[in-house]
Amino acid sequence: MNRLLIAVLLGLTSVAARADAVDTLKEFVRDVKTGHAAFTQVVTSPDGAKKKTSSGTFEFARPNRFRFSYTKPFEQVIVADGQKVWIYDADLNQVSARKLSQALGATPAALLAGGSLESDFSLSALPAKDGLEWAQATPKAKDGAFQSVRIGFRGKELSAVEITDSFGQRSLLSFSKMAANAPVAAESFKFVVPKGADVIEQ
Repeated sequence: MNRLLIAVLLGLTSVAARADAVDTLKEFVRDVKTGHAAFTQVVTSPDGAKKKTSSGTFEFARPNRFRFSYTKPFEQVIVADGQKVWIYDADLNQVSARKLSQALGATPAALLAGGSLESDFSLSALPAKDGLEWAQATPKAKDGAFQSVRIGFRGKELSAVEITDSFGQRSLLSFSKMAANAPVAAESFKFVVPKGADVIEQ
C-alpha cells in the first residue's frame, strides 16, 4: 500500500511539474512582449547521422516582428517587419520576401513572436529533460511544414526550441543571454535590401 501511495504521489507530482511548462509557455506568450538572445542551432538529419551547427542573435517584438541574424558559419538574416518576412543570404546576395500571413501561420516563429497560440496549436506537457521543463506545441493544421515544436524553459526563462519538420529533420535552438521584455530598437525589424541584391517575391 505504501509503495502504491508513493507511486501515486510521485505520479501526481510529475504531472503537476509537466503541466507547469504549458502554463509557462502561455505566460511567456502573454507577458513577454519584447526580447533578445544569442542562439546556437543544431540541425540533425532524420536518420541522426548528419548535423549542421550555426549561431547568431535573435530579437522579437510582439506582434509579428522578429529578427534572426546568423553569423556562423554563413551570414543570413531573417526579418519579419509586421507585413512581410524577408530572408537575406549574404553569400548569394539574394533576398526572398513573402507576406507575413503566408509565411508565419502556425510556425515556430509564430510561437515566439505571434499572438494566436491556442488557436493554432494543441499544447501538451512533456517530461523534464536536460534540466529543462518542456511543453509541446503541435499545429492544428495538418498540411504544415513541420510536425511539432518542443519548448524548453529553465524556470520562467526560455532556453530551447526543438522543431521537427514534416520530413523528420530536427532543429534545436538553444538560447543564452535571454533578456525578456528588454527594449529592442524598431530599426531591428526594418529590412533594407542590400545594394545589387536579387529580390524574389513569393
